[in-house]
Amino acid sequence: MNLPDFYVDDIIKRALEEDINYIDLATDYLLDDEDISSATFVSKAEGVLCGIKEALKVFTFIDSGVKTEIRIKDGEHVSKGDVIAVVHGKTKSILKGERTALNILQHMSGIATETAKYVKCCEGTKCSVAETRKTLPGLRALEKYAVTVGGGKNHRFNLSDGAMLKDNHIDAYGSLTNAVAALRKKIGHMVKIEVEVRNKDELREALSCGADVIMLDNMTVPQMTECVKIVDETTAGKFRPPIEASGNITLETAADAAKTGVDIISVGALTHSVKAFDISLKIKS
Repeated sequence: MNLPDFYVDDIIKRALEEDINYIDLATDYLLDDEDISSATFVSKAEGVLCGIKEALKVFTFIDSGVKTEIRIKDGEHVSKGDVIAVVHGKTKSILKGERTALNILQHMSGIATETAKYVKCCEGTKCSVAETRKTLPGLRALEKYAVTVGGGKNHRFNLSDGAMLKDNHIDAYGSLTNAVAALRKKIGHMVKIEVEVRNKDELREALSCGADVIMLDNMTVPQMTECVKIVDETTAGKFRPPIEASGNITLETAADAAKTGVDIISVGALTHSVKAFDISLKIKS
């Protein structure tokens, strides 16, 4: 997955406009334009690196004369004390880009690191890990890229990627079966329909009306196990829709959820409440 330059450039531009406005009071009044420095990105924790190219692009966006060197690439493991990258150029340019670059790198590495933990929980099963649409506005593609770097897979990028009937859709329309039938008449042949179910009755209804994907919403491990059994028995010798489990799945429960036989666990916390990865920028004159 390669993020397009125009997308990354737009994020960086908006972030720098927000942070610098039209002047960096400390940097612009304190330092001369001729001052030159080198700076290193240093890991202060252990995990999976992500976003280094995007972070370094901040500096060249400010000043095309800044030189950068990547020492550790996206997807590689980092330990405390590792030098991730080096930048060299005008001191003013480095200081002006420091916070924005770190914000991007720390956030994306935090997501990749957390995703890798969930992926490890699913080892030995067929279950994969995905994020949800619970992303920070404007940063969705960066965050979803970070999930893939951590070994996960992407859920929908937006509402146009697939038709998901959640509980509110079904309650508003009045009938799960009728809602699926109505959608089938209108959507294109490339579009899949995922149905969120809250109990065994809704599960059976979703199977009978031909849902392409079934989401088990906020179920316990025993409930998931029973639902998987129902799906396997009902679809024996026929198309078996992928089963996704979502809602309140944590690192403590992920392994047990994966062992139930579900195909995907989706975790909103990978993006909406992930802890930033600890990285610092150390400048040397």
